[in-house]
Amino acid sequence: MGASKHHSGRSWSAINWLGGLLALTFMSGLPQAAHAQGAVRSVHGDWQIRCDTPPGAQSEQCALIQSVVAEDRSNAGLTVIVLKTADQKSRLMRVVAPLGVLLPSGLGLKLDNQDVGRAGFVRCLPNGCVAEVVMDDKLLGQLRNAKTATFIIFETPEEGIGFPLSLNGLADGYDKLP
Repeated sequence: MGASKHHSGRSWSAINWLGGLLALTFMSGLPQAAHAQGAVRSVHGDWQIRCDTPPGAQSEQCALIQSVVAEDRSNAGLTVIVLKTADQKSRLMRVVAPLGVLLPSGLGLKLDNQDVGRAGFVRCLPNGCVAEVVMDDKLLGQLRNAKTATFIIFETPEEGIGFPLSLNGLADGYDKLP
């Protein structure tokens, strides 16, 4: 999947982005963000369900994961992680972008080439910068119905690199998350 150029968009006003204080439980202790922890439990289209017990956790955590690397930039990739919180009250989407992104410009999202907007990063780790969002019913419905998502990172305020991500299997995989 190749990267493509995109220009600035509006804010993800309908989506509640969380601050940097949220625990990154599924990512804590990862040696490399693109290599998600845990054993593959099942494959759903282009997505995998991976499960692991994070350090200090009482129980196993499972997440729906897909990674993509730009065809023309082998060092630039994204990992998207969808999970339900341990209390089953929230649904989260974490996107791990490569280091070097322009943080103030945030992360852009298009679904089937329709602009959803931008959101900010919550923190950077040694292996990438993380954006995290609580998925409301509207966003989950949009993801279920779309064919592709394009996540956009910005190198300058005006120009971004788009990473197309297949949504094939996301709905089925999400329904099978414990």
